[in-house]
Amino acid sequence: MSVWDDIVGQEQTIATLQEAAQRARTIVETGAAERGMTHSWLLTGPPGSGRSTAARAFAAALQCTGPEVGCGECRGCHTTMSKNHADVTDLETQKVIISIDEVRGLLHAAQTAPTQGRWRVILIEDADRMLERTSNVLLKAIEEPPERTVWLLCAPSPDDLITTIRSRCRHVGLRIPPAGAVAELLTRRWGIAPDVAAESARLAQSHIGRARGLAQNPALREQRRQIIERPIRAASVGEAVLAAEDLVETAKEQAKADTEDINAREKAHLLRTLGIADGERINPALRSQIKQLEEEQKRRATRAERDFLDRALLDLLAFYRDVLAIQLGTGAGPINVGLEDLIRRTAQMTTGSDTVRKARAIETARNRLRANVAPMLAVEAMAVALIK
Repeated sequence: MSVWDDIVGQEQTIATLQEAAQRARTIVETGAAERGMTHSWLLTGPPGSGRSTAARAFAAALQCTGPEVGCGECRGCHTTMSKNHADVTDLETQKVIISIDEVRGLLHAAQTAPTQGRWRVILIEDADRMLERTSNVLLKAIEEPPERTVWLLCAPSPDDLITTIRSRCRHVGLRIPPAGAVAELLTRRWGIAPDVAAESARLAQSHIGRARGLAQNPALREQRRQIIERPIRAASVGEAVLAAEDLVETAKEQAKADTEDINAREKAHLLRTLGIADGERINPALRSQIKQLEEEQKRRATRAERDFLDRALLDLLAFYRDVLAIQLGTGAGPINVGLEDLIRRTAQMTTGSDTVRKARAIETARNRLRANVAPMLAVEAMAVALIK
């Protein structure tokens, strides 16, 4: 099984990365200079396009020692894909922003020569979550990398990084994969029934990770349906406000469920490190470390809540896309399989202008959430706009 197998609908991207990895192998084995291989890469694409998967596959191909670059069978490929390679450093933030201290830690790792593999690889997922001052700390390392260090940055678009960084990286853009290709991956990789895989791929709008979750968990499909139906069916301001409150509360509950276990493990680990037994009184001199951990965990919960809300708003946008497709007579098949009756009824009772206005209200709510507006305020304003 090749390291490229889970990258679907991205043939040009795979070809580019395979060629670069082959040239990287030539550099290591012969010492010859090779065009097409650079030390800094920027992989961009919409959420769910597989940019992080592509970056990890490329990292594995750089470390590969098998007969075919990216063979998926050698030790370098296995350890990189399982995130256990000593020379591949990952930064996968679960917080709202990537801190300066986290980036400074990467700079130290980048300066050391590879000890087991062929390259020292630094992979930053969600590189767009760096503030400008943090990006400036990273800039010098990207400008003057050591001979065997490769930086892989992932972001939704090139514009999400400062100009000085993106101008020093080779850019590889990924597109949204076809729903059919995502469904095929779900069936091939995880054994999901073809009909369920196809429906889930459409509902997830080809977001691979979400499609897998929807396919494997019927409760998520039902939750998605309710998230769409409640604000759509609201007939008054009061009902719209209640729908908004329900959505925000669901986001908080989901964020808590997603982070509760890891938070407990982190706190237990810290207490053991500090030599504090369960139930023992905490020395005031050590409380600052526990307080710092709690602040980090709050930021993780905030990130999880906002990510959930953004996915919910994208699902609402998909509903109005289906409505507009009927109003304009495009003949496009619906994304929201199972909601066809509500889609047709909404299309008959409103105009195309109404639909576009409501879609814009949803986009405004998404932008407000990205600007750190209080979730309740942003979602309430959107829900009220949907009933007008």
